[in-house]
Amino acid sequence: MKKIVFLFAITLTFVTSSFSQKESKTTKLIDKDLTLFDIWLSIPHPTVTDLPKGTYQSEKIDFGSPIGLNNNLKHVFSVIDENGALVLKITGEIFGCISTKQTYQNYHLSTMFKWGDKKWEPRLNKKRDSGILYHCYGEHGRFWNTWKTSLEFQVQETDLGDFIPLGGNSVTPKVGSPIVEIRGDFKTEKKYNPNSEIYSIGKGYINAASEHDAPHGEWNRLELYVIGNDAVHVVNGKIVMVVENAINPETNKPLTKGEIQIQSEAAECYYKNMTITPITEFPEFILDAVTFKS
Repeated sequence: MKKIVFLFAITLTFVTSSFSQKESKTTKLIDKDLTLFDIWLSIPHPTVTDLPKGTYQSEKIDFGSPIGLNNNLKHVFSVIDENGALVLKITGEIFGCISTKQTYQNYHLSTMFKWGDKKWEPRLNKKRDSGILYHCYGEHGRFWNTWKTSLEFQVQETDLGDFIPLGGNSVTPKVGSPIVEIRGDFKTEKKYNPNSEIYSIGKGYINAASEHDAPHGEWNRLELYVIGNDAVHVVNGKIVMVVENAINPETNKPLTKGEIQIQSEAAECYYKNMTITPITEFPEFILDAVTFKS
C-alpha cells in the first residue's frame, strides 16, 4: 500500500510541475540539410590533412583558434541515404558537434546509433567515443573550445549511457553500494545504483548501472527522458542512469532546459530516426522502477 501511495505522489509532482509545456507532435530532427542544427568545429589535430591554408592545428584543443560556426570542413557532419532512411554520418576526424538551434525542456529524445570503423588522433588507441549533450547553454566552444556547458549522455564503447557534467554543472545521482576496494582502500563506486541511498553530490563521471551495447556495427536505441532538472538515460530498453537535481552553477538555479548537441570525438559513427517529443511526466515504466529524491 505504501508503494502505491508513493508512486502516485511522484506522478502528481511531475504532472503539476510540467504543465507549462503543451504537448505537440513529435519532431524529426534529422533532415537532408540538417536545417534544425548549427555545426561547430574545434581545433584540428596536426594529423588532419587537406585543410585550407592557415587553419590553426594543435594537439591541445583547449587553447587556440577553433574552426568555428557553420564551417563544415572535411564534411565531418553529413546526411546520407541508407536503404531509404536519412542517416547522420559523423566522420569524427575533427572534434566538434551539431547543435540544435532551438532549446528544449520536458521531452523524450530517441535515436538509433551505431559505430563505424574509422578512428582518428588523438584517440587512435582509445575507445570509440561520441555523446549526446543536453541542457546545453552559453557560448559555442566554451568547454574545450568544442562544446557548450551541458550534461552528457555518454556514447562510448562499453559505456553507453554513462553520465558526465561538462563545465561545472552539479547533479545528485545515486551511486555506491556495494563498497569496492581500490588500492587497499574501501570506497563507494562511482556507478549508478538505483538501490543505493548514497547520492553523489556535485561533479564527476558516473558509470551506468549496466552495459547493453549491441555488437560493433549494429544499431542501438538510445533514449533520453527529461522532466524539469531530472533525466533518465535508457539504452536498448534498459534504464542505466538517473540524473537528479541538475543545477546551473552560474545562477545556482535548477537546470531545466537547453540545446542538444551531438558530438564528433575522433570516431566514425552514425545516428538515425532521431526524434524529440514533448512530455509532461515520466512514463510508467520509469516511475515503476525509479524512486526520485525530489
